[in-house]
Amino acid sequence: MISHALSIVVNELNKHLAAYGLVTPPNEAKLGNLAEGLGGQNGGVPRDRLILSVVNITEETTLKNLPHYVRNDIKLTATYENPPVFLNFQILVAATHSDYINALLILSRGIRFFQAQNVFTPESVAPESISQNAPTNALDQLERFKLIFDLYSPSLEEVNHLWGTLGGKQYPFVLYRLRMLDLKFKAAHTESGLITDIATDFYHHQPTGQ
Repeated sequence: MISHALSIVVNELNKHLAAYGLVTPPNEAKLGNLAEGLGGQNGGVPRDRLILSVVNITEETTLKNLPHYVRNDIKLTATYENPPVFLNFQILVAATHSDYINALLILSRGIRFFQAQNVFTPESVAPESISQNAPTNALDQLERFKLIFDLYSPSLEEVNHLWGTLGGKQYPFVLYRLRMLDLKFKAAHTESGLITDIATDFYHHQPTGQ
């Protein structure tokens, strides 16, 4: 589900850049792990791209106390299941261009894209953005989503730790906080009927046969 969410965002970003003639394949944005380094014989992420990487995942603690059941008032049943896990992500957007000026240009174009569209829902994105590069297993695909991107401003100490973890070589970058992606397995645990009436008219019967 994480990969599907970010693939949707990358597809929308590339569609935006292509529509305004700002970038042409194969120099579009893509997902990648900057800790693997850049290109070459060892693989890694390619040069001259806008790379999106997940660098941190945290739980949204304010939504931890959701009920463990879902009411169905039409069928008068309750489905008991664990609530979803709500996650926030820190997304690193880095320009790996060998030409520093081009790196700054493409990075600013990416920032303008997220300024213009920072909320992604099934209604606000193109259908092909949802299907393109989607996971083949239906369990890994998003059925519903609302992805919200907020600009995150790290301190110099956080920047130092971040790029030290990724290998020490810093590229022009920006950090976004993606909230909130809810992960939930599509299997209900148990289902039972709802209590609809409470009896209060109890009577004490005298024992018989005495």
